[in-house]
Amino acid sequence: MLQKPTDEMEEALKEVGPGQIDSYLKTNSQFMVDENRAFYFYMKDVLKRKGIMLKDLYARMNVSEKYGGQILTMEKHTPNRDLIISFCIAGHFDWNETGRALKLYGFNELYAKDPRDAVIMVALNNRIHDFDEIDEMLTQKGFDPIRREYKE
Repeated sequence: MLQKPTDEMEEALKEVGPGQIDSYLKTNSQFMVDENRAFYFYMKDVLKRKGIMLKDLYARMNVSEKYGGQILTMEKHTPNRDLIISFCIAGHFDWNETGRALKLYGFNELYAKDPRDAVIMVALNNRIHDFDEIDEMLTQKGFDPIRREYKE
């Protein structure tokens, strides 16, 4: 997916009238987000920046490449928010990257006023990407561990 700064596109939109919408959309189509692919491209971009290959991500999560790929491409949609958080932990995402991934997938971002989310945020902020360590942090505070039961 080609990228163009959002603020640049917003500035251009300020000059677009109702009769010019089609022209704007055509001119910028290569930069537009495909709702169903935005999550996949975002995940791939962040993983590439971190030098993590998809097969390594799936191995860290203990999911098959087929199932992991179906979730990332949104071919299969999961109602399990923890699954997306798990992808982010396995991909060594930070707090902001995890929040963006959750939002793109259609979930609420990590929320500082939610005690369980706050524990996860602290872990990510301190670069803790070990599932056992995060689960221990959660259970010590009386919260459920990260749900990693995957129905393939």
